Amino acid sequence: MTQREQALKGNISEEMKKVARDEGRSPEEIRAGVAQGVIAIPFNPLHKNCKPSGIGKGLKTKVNANIGNSADYPDLSEEIKKLNASLSAKTDTVMDLSTGGDIAQIRREILAKCPVPLGTVPIYQAQLENKMTVDGMFSVVEEQAKDGVDFMTIHCGVTFETIGRLKKQPRLMEVVSRGGALMMKWILENKEENPFYKYYNRLLEIARQYDVTLSLGDGMRPGSIVDAGDQAQIQELVVLGDLTKRAWEAGVQIIIEGPGHVPYDQIEAQIKMQKEICRGAPFYVLGPLPTDVAPGYDHITAAIGGTLAAAAGADYLCYVTPTEHLGLPTPDDVKEGVIASRIAAHCADIVKGVPGAKDWDIEMSKARKELNWAKQIELAIDPEKAHKIHKKRKSSEATYGEGGCSMCGDFCAMKVSSEALKKFC
Repeated sequence: MTQREQALKGNISEEMKKVARDEGRSPEEIRAGVAQGVIAIPFNPLHKNCKPSGIGKGLKTKVNANIGNSADYPDLSEEIKKLNASLSAKTDTVMDLSTGGDIAQIRREILAKCPVPLGTVPIYQAQLENKMTVDGMFSVVEEQAKDGVDFMTIHCGVTFETIGRLKKQPRLMEVVSRGGALMMKWILENKEENPFYKYYNRLLEIARQYDVTLSLGDGMRPGSIVDAGDQAQIQELVVLGDLTKRAWEAGVQIIIEGPGHVPYDQIEAQIKMQKEICRGAPFYVLGPLPTDVAPGYDHITAAIGGTLAAAAGADYLCYVTPTEHLGLPTPDDVKEGVIASRIAAHCADIVKGVPGAKDWDIEMSKARKELNWAKQIELAIDPEKAHKIHKKRKSSEATYGEGGCSMCGDFCAMKVSSEALKKFC
């Protein structure tokens, strides 16, 4: 029985209890959210030693880290380093987006070492292994489900209709989603409808059997801010809204993937529209990136857009690394991407009123007031970096854990104001 089926029957699963403890919510609140479809718990029982994570309304904004090799860099050991880097930076989930080498073996190795929910994009394996037939694509989905994959990005919304909208309103940048592009090419070459759309019930049967959460992919997401909100993007979203309802009726959990490049002043409206069309299903955004001109700094660009998106209702942020648009990330890039997205998620959680979010900031402010450097570093979102900077640039008159910092020295505002208040008030 899937998490959704249990929730609809009024049962509270062990995974719901664990999510409730992590979120400071009651198990009944989590069960009700799963039953309504506004919370998803990607958790394939075949993924051993996996800690469940709740994604959706009223919960902490979650962060995903994409890892995975390419044909140019097929080294499995490097991907394990990236996995460890993302876990040490406290990502909530991981996706294996490998496109080179023995893709099935790479996935299984990552799964065995991944204690958080793992996602994939099955069409990558289908393309790599020349299984781009209807039966071949579905066989890959089932193979990955049997391996224990917790959630899968499937580009069901790339259809004849959405491609037609793309032709009717041409873009500056056409299709930037790898999976979306592969699906579009298949449709045009074969002159047949998208198998994942045409035979959606077959997909739902596999997902239900293994309790795989479907992350309905945004194959028509804009790759340039000038393409945001066009006909192809909106038509795909309408399709995904209809497919969400069908999945819920089949007992399958759904996450909806959202846009990539969106001008800052359009982000809030887009999130609210997407939530409305897709019936409040958990929303997963790549960024969004509100400008296209910052290669090398797109983790910052994505954090700017991600904060606004999450504050407006997005539930799940896919990280972006400094190498976005430039090349395959290194383990260090992975860490930077996770930290940037976690900052964005936390800023949004304060706005959302997520229980405990502001408490973290209050504790940090207390430590700063007390000039308690050890506590500040302990509370930092990246303690390792905070410690390194403070140790390298500490005041010549201060020992570690005492006194001011090298920025202000005797001009430390906290010291001056505290001493003045004690002396004169």
